[in-house]
Amino acid sequence: MDYKKTLNLPKTAFPMKANLVKNEPEILEKWEKLNLYQLIRRSSEGRKRYMFHDGPPYANGHIHMGTAFNKILKDIIIKSRQMAGFDTPYVPGWDCHGLPIEHKVDTELGNRKLEMSQVEIRQYCRKYAEKFIEIQRDEFKRLGVLGEWEKP
Repeated sequence: MDYKKTLNLPKTAFPMKANLVKNEPEILEKWEKLNLYQLIRRSSEGRKRYMFHDGPPYANGHIHMGTAFNKILKDIIIKSRQMAGFDTPYVPGWDCHGLPIEHKVDTELGNRKLEMSQVEIRQYCRKYAEKFIEIQRDEFKRLGVLGEWEKP
């Protein structure tokens, strides 16, 4: 028996599958073309300002569930304040100093670090952090987080 025919479900053109592999890039491209964040900024001009100071993530690797959860919760606050009538800019940032980055670089370099000067190690740390700023920026965009991504 075909049980599908026994169900009283509404008729809709809305797809039952999200098909994110195909749809996500299209949605992100559409937002980019629309310059969605700047449209929101312009529509907020003159409203009372709501500032959310975000403790930045370390630029020491791909985002993980904790990073994503943290960023999404903060994005919900920012967007809800925007929808409540405030002017809520979001300027992202990254923590590019300290032990988390140094640890990752130490692990990556291994014994090669012994042959490098302190300046070379610092330069390597900078390049490492810059690489992960770009990667994390794209990962946060994929989560739907809007902000001043080109002017962090």
